Amino acid sequence: MKAQQFVIIGLGRFGASLALELMGMGYEVLGIDHSEERVEELTDKLTHAVVADATDEGVMRSLGVRNLDCGIVAIGDNMERSILTAILLKELGVKMVVAKAISLLHGRALEKLGVDRVIFPERDMGVRVAHQLVTPYLLDYIELSKEYKIVELTVPACMNGKSLAEINTRAKYGCSIIALNRGGGVIVAPTSHDHVYEGDIMVLIGSNESIDQFEEEAVNREEADA
Repeated sequence: MKAQQFVIIGLGRFGASLALELMGMGYEVLGIDHSEERVEELTDKLTHAVVADATDEGVMRSLGVRNLDCGIVAIGDNMERSILTAILLKELGVKMVVAKAISLLHGRALEKLGVDRVIFPERDMGVRVAHQLVTPYLLDYIELSKEYKIVELTVPACMNGKSLAEINTRAKYGCSIIALNRGGGVIVAPTSHDHVYEGDIMVLIGSNESIDQFEEEAVNREEADA
């Protein structure tokens, strides 16, 4: 199967980091930036890296952007260029268009243009850090919607050796443990007979209320009493 192909427009810190991560995962990445210096830094690290004006339709057609699987607008210093680039990617027929927003107004404009996914890197990182600060065992946090989320929690000492039947998150709290990560091995869809041990990572999905209740009552409170 052919690897997915991405074009990333804007090779600042966010765009460059995203491009290098995708390359590391085995995907093909075309990087575009108006800065020759930024492009030179990534020339040997990406599939292709070119200096170009991403708002020029002729240039973008010549680069074959329309044939790629996903276009990511990572321009963070010019809202107008970001919007014009997103419009062009949609008009060229790129299958999926993702864009970084630098403000809520910018994000709303991108959504109205039909961008498939709008991301707020700084805001999203702030949300993650805030949750990690108030929940000691929280490793990561993904908001699925306003009502539901997925979290990664480190198993505390108070749960060491317990089976999932004993913890019984679904019946007691209304959330589910959908995976366990132990020493580099992942158990997907664990059964009630599986056990958790201190330091394991458990992945939960559920409503915000149910997971918050589990964190407060089963993790933080039991650990405080231990």
